[in-house]
Amino acid sequence: MRDEVREYYGQTLQQSSDLQTSACCDTAPPEHLKPLLGKLHEEVVNRYYGCGLVAPDLLEGMRILDLGCGSGRDVYLLSALVGGQGEVLGVDMTPEQLAVAERHIDYHREAFGYRHSNVRFREGFIEQLDALGLPDDYFDIVVSNCVINLSPDKARVLREVHRVLKPGGEMYFSDVYADRRIPEDLTQDPVLYGECLSGALYWNDFLHLARGAGFVDPRLVEDRPLAINNPQIAEKLDPVRFWSATYRLFKLKGLEPACEDYGQAVVYRGTIPGAPRKFRLDSHHVMDAGRVFPVCGNTWRMLSDTRFAPHFDFIGDFSTHYGIFPGCGQNVPFGEEAASRDGGSCC
Repeated sequence: MRDEVREYYGQTLQQSSDLQTSACCDTAPPEHLKPLLGKLHEEVVNRYYGCGLVAPDLLEGMRILDLGCGSGRDVYLLSALVGGQGEVLGVDMTPEQLAVAERHIDYHREAFGYRHSNVRFREGFIEQLDALGLPDDYFDIVVSNCVINLSPDKARVLREVHRVLKPGGEMYFSDVYADRRIPEDLTQDPVLYGECLSGALYWNDFLHLARGAGFVDPRLVEDRPLAINNPQIAEKLDPVRFWSATYRLFKLKGLEPACEDYGQAVVYRGTIPGAPRKFRLDSHHVMDAGRVFPVCGNTWRMLSDTRFAPHFDFIGDFSTHYGIFPGCGQNVPFGEEAASRDGGSCC
C-alpha cells in the first residue's frame, strides 16, 4: 500500500480540491494564525492535505519534527512560530511533494524576515526515523497532520517518536480515527486508503499503541465528526463512523495509567502568549487564569515537567493519595458528551 499512497499524493492529487472526500480537509484556523497562513506560498497551500491544526502553544525556540510534511504548509507555519532560534524538520516519502516544499525555502525565509532559513526537508518513511539518522532525545515537539493513518506500521511510528523526543517533549498531532476496526478488504482499497479513511485506527487500538510506545496518558485536545460526502465511498464504509481528532502525547516519567488524585491543584498565571484568559491543555482541562484548578497527578506532571511550568503555580505534592478521580473510565472519547466536560477538573 505504501507505493499506492506515494503515487496517490505525488501524482493523482495535484491540489486539495482533487480529494474525493472531506476527511483530509482543515477547519477554519484561529484568528492569530491567519496572518501567518496568509504569507505562505500559494503552491504550498494548494498541495496541503491536513485534517487539523498542529500548532500548540509556546513554540518559540523549539526544535520541531513534522512527520509526513507533504508540501510543507505546516513546516512553514511552524517556522514562523519557532522564530530564528528554533528549527523545523519535515519528513515525507513523496518526492513530488518535497519538491514543492523545497523550492519555496527562500520565499518563506524572506516572508518571515529570517537571515537564514530555519527549515529542512528529508525524504524518508515516518516509521523509519532511525534510517534518517535522527538522534535520541533531540526534538522538543513532534507534529503530524493526517498522515499516521497512512503508515503501514503505526506502532513503530509511535515508538520512533518517543525515541527522538526530549524528556518533557510532546507529540501534538491530528489524524483520522474510526469507531471500530476497519474490515480487512477495505484496508486494501487504494482510494479509501489514500483518502485517509481505511487506514484509520479504531480509537481504542490507538490508545493501546500509544501507551505501548511509552505515552502512558494520551490526551484528546479536540475532535470533530467527519461526513463522507462521496455517496459511493460512504456506502462502502457504512456503518463505520469517523472523526478527525487532535491528541497530545507527553514523554514523561512517572505518569500513571489512570487519573490518580493526590489533592493537587494548579493556578494558570495567564502568561502564555495568545492565551491571557485561559489555557487549554486538552478537552477536559481548560484553565481560567487566576483560578485554582484541581488536577490529577498526571496533569500536574504535564504542566510541571514541561515547557509550561513557568506559567503555573502549583499547589500540593504527591505525599497523600486520595484514590482515583470519579468518572475516569474507558468511554468513547469523541462527541458532544466529551465536549461537555470542558472546563472541569480531571475527568
